[in-house]
Amino acid sequence: MIPLKDDNPTRIFPFVTILIVAANVIVFLAQLGLTPKGQFLFVYQFGVIPKALTSFTDPFPHDGLPVALTLLTSIFLHGGVWHLAGNMLFLWIFGNNIEDVLGHFRFILFYFLCGVLATLVHIVTDPGSTKPMIGASGAIAGVMGAYLILFPRAKVLTLILIIFYPVFVWIPAVVFLVLWFLFQFLYLGGTGETGVAFTAHIGGFVCGMIAVRLMVKYPPPPRRRLDFFPD
Repeated sequence: MIPLKDDNPTRIFPFVTILIVAANVIVFLAQLGLTPKGQFLFVYQFGVIPKALTSFTDPFPHDGLPVALTLLTSIFLHGGVWHLAGNMLFLWIFGNNIEDVLGHFRFILFYFLCGVLATLVHIVTDPGSTKPMIGASGAIAGVMGAYLILFPRAKVLTLILIIFYPVFVWIPAVVFLVLWFLFQFLYLGGTGETGVAFTAHIGGFVCGMIAVRLMVKYPPPPRRRLDFFPD
């Protein structure tokens, strides 16, 4: 299932969401500008290596970057164009509405909190791994968890491929997001070539559900109609 857009309008311009997307694209283009060896070192230097954190060792002691900060830098790294494109598509569709409710500053805090906690969940499940973990998936999973809490009745235009035939369907957000979450358990314990673990997706999603409950002290604003005609 590929989300294309939702029917959930916003009241404010989501410039933080746009800046996060732009930052991810810029970092990815910088990666592409490196030599193959440079790209390899870049991922190991700025990605999260669970064993480095659990053993309190720094694989790159002379780069001036504390190993703990890789919990943040790894969120901006991606392993390929499709990894980047998929993450940014999900962030754009669901992130602007969460930014609308939380406000710009709290959305920044929320995004990075979910990203860091998602990574820590993966580290707990695989503390001895020496494979770098990269990607914004955990943070974006948190955004999706928050969307489930705040806008379960919104609808998401979804592309579903039946064999090779594309079908476009409006799906309730609660159905789309719950199915996405359940799919993560089907691949639990596995990691793709990007180094992003499905345990991080699960951790980020749950973190987002909890964090948004703590950060939003009032019901979200009712969704407005997309047309200009009264009932």
